[in-house]
Amino acid sequence: MIVYAEVEFIIQTAHSLKEKRAVLQRMITRTKQKFNVSIAEIDYQNVWQRTKLALVAVSSSKEAAEREINHALHFLQSNPSWEQLNVWRDYL
Repeated sequence: MIVYAEVEFIIQTAHSLKEKRAVLQRMITRTKQKFNVSIAEIDYQNVWQRTKLALVAVSSSKEAAEREINHALHFLQSNPSWEQLNVWRDYL
């Protein structure tokens, strides 16, 4: 089972692309280290205060893949540097 999620965040404290990328790279690296997911920025690369991330988890069961995505999303939401706007999921 493959679970795919897209999540949008607004980074209120970023006043330049450099500040945005510092927050983004830190969270992407930590997410990859802590959870069994693939994660990448897929939109708004040149916008200071907004980002869209894609996460993918692959597992033999839907429940295991969903659990891994949920843990990763919860971890991302816990960052006080940004605020979640939207989440979209798909199951393949």
